[in-house]
Amino acid sequence: MRIGIDVGGTNTDAVLIEGEVIIASCKTATTDEINDGIETVLKNLVTSYPASCKKVEAVMIGTTHFVNAVVQRRHLNKVTSIRIGLPASASLYPMIDWPEDLRTLVNGDIYMVEGGHEYDGRPLLPLDEKELLKIAQNIKKSEISAVAISSIFSPLTDACEIRAEEILLNEDPSLRISVSNKFGRIGLLERESVTILNASLQDLSESTVDAFEKAIKRSGLNAPLFITQNDGTVTKSDIARDTPVFGFASGPTNSMRGAAFLSGIENAMVVDIGGTTSDVGCIRNGYPREANNVVEIGGVRTLFRMPDVVSIGIGGGTIVKSDPLKIGPESVGHRLQQTARIFGGNQLTLTDIAVASNDLELGDPALVSEISKQKVSQIKEAVNATLEQTVDSMKTDNAEIPLLVVGGGAMLCPKEMDGISDVINVIHADVANAVGAAMAQISGEVDRVFNDMTRDDLLLEATQIATQRAMAAGADKDTVRVVDMEDLPLAYIPGNAVRARVRVVGDIAR
Repeated sequence: MRIGIDVGGTNTDAVLIEGEVIIASCKTATTDEINDGIETVLKNLVTSYPASCKKVEAVMIGTTHFVNAVVQRRHLNKVTSIRIGLPASASLYPMIDWPEDLRTLVNGDIYMVEGGHEYDGRPLLPLDEKELLKIAQNIKKSEISAVAISSIFSPLTDACEIRAEEILLNEDPSLRISVSNKFGRIGLLERESVTILNASLQDLSESTVDAFEKAIKRSGLNAPLFITQNDGTVTKSDIARDTPVFGFASGPTNSMRGAAFLSGIENAMVVDIGGTTSDVGCIRNGYPREANNVVEIGGVRTLFRMPDVVSIGIGGGTIVKSDPLKIGPESVGHRLQQTARIFGGNQLTLTDIAVASNDLELGDPALVSEISKQKVSQIKEAVNATLEQTVDSMKTDNAEIPLLVVGGGAMLCPKEMDGISDVINVIHADVANAVGAAMAQISGEVDRVFNDMTRDDLLLEATQIATQRAMAAGADKDTVRVVDMEDLPLAYIPGNAVRARVRVVGDIAR
């Protein structure tokens, strides 16, 4: 038995699942204090099924809290950034392409150090340990405790980052250090940026996970906490404390995983229509397709484990304006029941339009009866066109495949679309995100370059590394399976270099 919780911008959803059967579900508005919603849904679930206090084995929580902190420029630490790579890379400093307001907020000190490696493991220069010791002493004198270390080609050879971390911790064990080989892929600037973002979230991550665990205990449950991640899997709470960036896109991935589980379809397009936005993505083998290109987070270019998802400003709380017609992207969010017309408010939303067109039974239909059928039709056509265009842009070929529709705003999706074989409104669509969290597994991933190895040998080694990482995160070895594998020979590079990426998933070890 598990509890899955998804904290969205509008609602906090939760489900209680035994095996693959949904025992109970509930939904409450998300407030500025996210723990309020979590405690409310936990209390409701425990009250509806008292035996769950003894039978629940795990609580999985997905939250937008960390990505919102970056986007809204709130609750971020100052970070000391250390780049190991001189004499190379001296022309572009860390955070050089960041938005100025975010860089000013996060930038503590920047240090450039000799060291780093070539792609094949050859050192550029020996690591300057004396300079690192001086840096460690300077950091100790400052009030900054969050440090980000990045070294050239560290995903392939992490020796410099490991040694730099040792030197800094020997001088000051209280430092919280993020090393780039754990987060990003080969591109230096994007990998460095996501490492700095991770370091900037250390205080918030610590307080958030602590608050989640206290909320679980206050509800009477004695179950471990797992945090959902960008790839549709979960990790232990102690690991999540150190890696908050891996939870940036947990909301959309939870919805896609939930859609796959509830529909029994593992290869399809998915649209999650919430109260504020619609997230469109694709599932392959039941997991979200990963983005292979740069993903911007709060204006910062990153390249790490993120789903290939597009978000648009279409949701149940989206504000509709007339003369001229304008739909979103502004939303009333969790204030829907106070401001929407069908509840006596004065703001016209897409939920009002759904009620006026008889697609939804909610509130008082008489309060939107004066809206003309022509206007309702015009608004629906505009919404349908936007959704259809977005779904089509996320397809990789012209083959017709199913579209799974989930989310509290699922009634806004058209019944037919070009290029879609079937539009399927998934059962329990309004809590699919919480279902995805509850059914999540644990993953391990490797993305690195191998040299002078046969294809079979390098893929086997990559799979073994990914499996070890999954087990370290809490996966049961006997259930681990490969869900994504690709290899790319690197042309014009000596040593038969091949970049391999392997991702595995497994059930939580008991």
